[in-house]
Amino acid sequence: MDEALIPNGVQRCSPKTFFLWMLVWLALISWGLVSAFLCFYKGLNQTNMNHYFAFGLWIVFDLSLIALGAGAFFTGFLAHIIGNVFIYPFVKNLKAIVNAAVVIGFICYSGAIAMLAVDIGQPLRGWFIFWHANVHSMLTEVSFCITVYLGVLTIEYLPLILSNRKLGEIPELNIFGDNLHHLVALFAAAGTFLSFFHQGSLGGMFGVLFGRPFAFRQGFFMWPWTFFLFIHSSIAGGPSFTLLCVWIAQKVTGKTLVQKSVFSLLAKISGWLLATYIILKILDTIGWAYGVVPRAGLSFMDFYQGFYGIWLLVAEIGVFGIIPAIILITPQLRERNGLLVVGVAMNVIGIVFNRFVFSIQTLAIPVMPFDTFMSYLPTWQEWGIALGTVGYGILLFSLSYRYLPLFPQEAELNPVTIFGQVVKDFGVVKRG
Repeated sequence: MDEALIPNGVQRCSPKTFFLWMLVWLALISWGLVSAFLCFYKGLNQTNMNHYFAFGLWIVFDLSLIALGAGAFFTGFLAHIIGNVFIYPFVKNLKAIVNAAVVIGFICYSGAIAMLAVDIGQPLRGWFIFWHANVHSMLTEVSFCITVYLGVLTIEYLPLILSNRKLGEIPELNIFGDNLHHLVALFAAAGTFLSFFHQGSLGGMFGVLFGRPFAFRQGFFMWPWTFFLFIHSSIAGGPSFTLLCVWIAQKVTGKTLVQKSVFSLLAKISGWLLATYIILKILDTIGWAYGVVPRAGLSFMDFYQGFYGIWLLVAEIGVFGIIPAIILITPQLRERNGLLVVGVAMNVIGIVFNRFVFSIQTLAIPVMPFDTFMSYLPTWQEWGIALGTVGYGILLFSLSYRYLPLFPQEAELNPVTIFGQVVKDFGVVKRG
């Protein structure tokens, strides 16, 4: 039965091996479910969040997942909109990786919403966000956009699910999936619109905190600079995260799933976006240091003490910003597989650093004369829910890879051979 579900022309590990692989991630999910139950049953006193740290580990993960999930909308935008509608047909090659980007995006957004369901404390009242919307809050727009975009990702994911061998044997589902597939470009455009605004509003939310000089920024009309920086960083980091996930999948499976040219193209795009983002981030930091900081009656080093020292700024911009940008925009470095992977991994880490700084360091810095720097350490329940989301993501990606044609180039790049003959769709197509 398991073999009948596997796509034609490809090989998968035995059901026993796959089951053992899944057990690891099911254990992580179980830890997350136990932690979530305790938070629902006993309340958020199971966490170390308090009046100082209203945002904790979950929001760091949440903002990071939403930023890294941007690989879905940006890769889809390049492949379906830029490649088909405009004059850049070379990006059509990205269609080889766009299925994986959609699955990764769906995982990131669904995982983020699952964590938010725990984070709000009373998930049964989650519908209040939509029915009793606070129209003056940027988070209202974020809530609407990420919810609708998850629906868009579900619609984009559906044709892939319906392309499963067994489901494809049902005529009605086959026709529905084929018709839906032709509308993917339309949904990719809608996803780009939705993602653009909620990525920006997440950054804008911090930028308007005038009582928090560390995060507060001037801006363009009603939008602080952080609005635009969050958008820019997400489209720089999202494609790198997609590449990193596909590279890990190749190492785990021992197969070539995507041509090197696709890796190089997306890495190049991600690298130039990262380079321009880092330049703007440096300019923003300089403008903040010589503008917002002195007007608040403070000095630059007042914001960097104890654990939240200057090393965070050096790590975010220097180590995990400038270095990966140089690697990814330099052809001689990017073409070396090891350095390419190091570059995209460092890019991803840099984006996570950025979200950590805005979520945690902003709240740790004292704002009253009698306050001191505060510290925050997540409880095992918080770690359980966060890592449970990771387990869920790997589980869903593994199932998608095993039973769906996730990588269109896989059969071509990894021909199945039996007695010296190349087999495709369980039929001999040519001599090996």
